[in-house]
Amino acid sequence: MPKITYIEHDGAQYTVEAELGSTVMETALRNAIASIVAECGGGCTCATCLMHVDEKWFEVVGPPSAEEEEMLDTAFEVKPTSPLSCPIKVTEALDGLSNTNLSRPVSVTLRRVVVSRPVLPAS
Repeated sequence: MPKITYIEHDGAQYTVEAELGSTVMETALRNAIASIVAECGGGCTCATCLMHVDEKWFEVVGPPSAEEEEMLDTAFEVKPTSPLSCPIKVTEALDGLSNTNLSRPVSVTLRRVVVSRPVLPAS
């Protein structure tokens, strides 16, 4: 199995085994990598799985698609070698991949809205 090293925003490093055919994002989630939040579950619609890869690895993971570019336009701390991790499939070519997510984990907070009906006086 290929090994991928995740470097968290605080410098903590985790080298994990990645299942062939899964994605870099799924591998991060399976291994509790806090900086890869993946709010959309891998649908390429949130940019909370943003990562930074070394230039030598950028050629291996490939440039972002047009869909990814739209999401990257909404993200913070994007670098020229910052793809989303959700569309990157794990292959043997990724063995040794080191990626860093320098951003703090981003999360969407959903607020519960309670709607109450007015209490009418008894008639």
